Amino acid sequence: MSKPIVLVTSTTVSEEAQSLLRGAGIDIAFMQGPITEKSLISEFSRQSITAVILRGPAPFTPAVFAAAKNLKIIAKYGAGIDSVDLQSATAGGIAIMVTSGANADGVAEHSLALMLALVRELPRFDRELRKGVWKDPRYIVRDFRERTVGIVGYGQIGQRTARLASACGAKVVVYSRSRAELPPEMMWEDSLDGLLGRADIVSLHCPLTDQTRGMIGQKQLGSMKPGALLINTSRGKLIDEPALIAALKSGRLGGAGLDTFATEPPDSANPLFALPNVICTPHIASSTTGAGVQMGTIAANSIISCLRGEIFDRRNLINPQVLEKRDG
Repeated sequence: MSKPIVLVTSTTVSEEAQSLLRGAGIDIAFMQGPITEKSLISEFSRQSITAVILRGPAPFTPAVFAAAKNLKIIAKYGAGIDSVDLQSATAGGIAIMVTSGANADGVAEHSLALMLALVRELPRFDRELRKGVWKDPRYIVRDFRERTVGIVGYGQIGQRTARLASACGAKVVVYSRSRAELPPEMMWEDSLDGLLGRADIVSLHCPLTDQTRGMIGQKQLGSMKPGALLINTSRGKLIDEPALIAALKSGRLGGAGLDTFATEPPDSANPLFALPNVICTPHIASSTTGAGVQMGTIAANSIISCLRGEIFDRRNLINPQVLEKRDG
């Protein structure tokens, strides 16, 4: 009897995940990029794939699900599942699991790092010093302490980012569609526009949905404080990139720290890369040793449990309707 096969939409996954899967009698297949609808259909057509560890935005479209005859579960190596057609998955009885919270600390740390680097203008000083330009004694940078950081989205990553910013002396205001109890030193803001008008630094921590796509456009950028900073470690399509570029070029925005882009990987000619007041990183906020171990372990256990007819952690199940289909 052949072993179940897990397809990883990347060239690697944590050693802990591999050990768990192979210990459960499951084989692992890896994919080389770029990963497209066509390449996924080809993989499902040439071998019987039972489960997927989804790394990155691999497009699980209706056509891909139609080719995935034996697929039972997609375990996301993270939390964003905007590249997955949930309707097709649910109709096929395919469980979609995430690793909620496993990468929260890593992404929050990266968000704070982008804030601090922009406030202290580290990229500019690095570039100038490498060219032999020493400091101008008359020039001083801004403080991070006492600045107002606006957190948009208060899930696990937003909560951790808020705590880190507050611990470094920032005043924190939060806007989110769902509310939770805030520490006494933080404040709620009732509207996105209200937050944008108050914050010196705006940090986005929202999933990409029909409601959040393009949520930061020309109007929203225009309502931000002159010289404010924008941080995005969530999804690139939350922001209208042409509008962002225009705001940065005009000086309306003081800078941006971006770990995600509207198209990934972005074109090397993307105008954002030529702007001196922008820090760009290649979607690596969650790429830490600790996050990798946690995400891999949770994803592997989700798959092992699913193939046994169980659910490892129902809090991570995005489409609980599949349980009704199975029970029915």
